[in-house]
Amino acid sequence: MGKSKSTEHYIDNEQFYKEISKWKKKVVEAESEGDERPPVTNYMGECFMKIAERLSYKPNFMNYPFRDEMIGDAIENCLMYAHNFDPEKSKNPFSYFTQMIYYAFIRRIEKEKKQVYVKYMLMEEMDKEGKFTRWAEDNELVDPESNNPYADYFNLSENDIQKFKPKKKKKDKKTEGSTLDNFFGD
Repeated sequence: MGKSKSTEHYIDNEQFYKEISKWKKKVVEAESEGDERPPVTNYMGECFMKIAERLSYKPNFMNYPFRDEMIGDAIENCLMYAHNFDPEKSKNPFSYFTQMIYYAFIRRIEKEKKQVYVKYMLMEEMDKEGKFTRWAEDNELVDPESNNPYADYFNLSENDIQKFKPKKKKKDKKTEGSTLDNFFGD
């Protein structure tokens, strides 16, 4: 006996293509008449949700605590830019929207890392006496041998810190002050 292959996919790309092609024709008509763009169909919306959900379970995305925000951003991007899909250039909407969702996830991760960096900077700025460091070490939240217990606590790599670190400006009276002042600007 031969192996039975499962040909059932969670998105039927042919059906998705047909649906988006019909919708795209309506979009072109509406734009030519000066009307608002019609909303995406329920089927298209379901496809966007399924793709985003499924992609969020990939190993490079599944352990983020803000997975729901990633999915929300991705679906929002699909809804906002679905009209850019050109059925005459591609017959693979699954691939097109998967790529769009992937990059929405990456953008959300970068936004969240930047927020973590701000928390890191605030903590470092406010803890001049080292109380947090002692507390974190006592509670075994950071390695006592760590060079940067704040970064360890917030799971920031040296790469992340360098990426978000404000660029040095020429010294003048405005920029003298805390690192946070430089980060947030005037």
